[in-house]
Amino acid sequence: MKEIIAVVRINKVSATKKALVQVGAAGFTALKVMGRGRLVEDKAVIAERRATLLALAQKDDYNTEKLITEFLDGTRLFPRRMFTVLAHDEDVPKIVAAIIEANKTDYNVGDGKIFVLPVLDAVRVRTKESGDAAI
Repeated sequence: MKEIIAVVRINKVSATKKALVQVGAAGFTALKVMGRGRLVEDKAVIAERRATLLALAQKDDYNTEKLITEFLDGTRLFPRRMFTVLAHDEDVPKIVAAIIEANKTDYNVGDGKIFVLPVLDAVRVRTKESGDAAI
């Protein structure tokens, strides 16, 4: 028995829910979280992204520039969704593949993270079933 934790972009929540249902995930929980990933350290990439983001903003606004700077220097946390899924061991690869398929973008960064952890036990409150039967 495993717990799959996936942290995804806000705009990918519907696609992730649909993918989990289609792949047959027994159930899942989604939480609002804040976080950020690894910082980009290449100064040229940072400068290029800064210019691109400022051009997309289309206004010369201090708040917009501050937001972009905080985004690139790592001081800002971003809203994300965290899905938790309990799964039988044999279902983990297809669930992980479905999450990846639903969340992969062409942005090269920020698509999310997936963690797979062992679960010692689970208990269904209503029936008191435990172990794999509780999933």
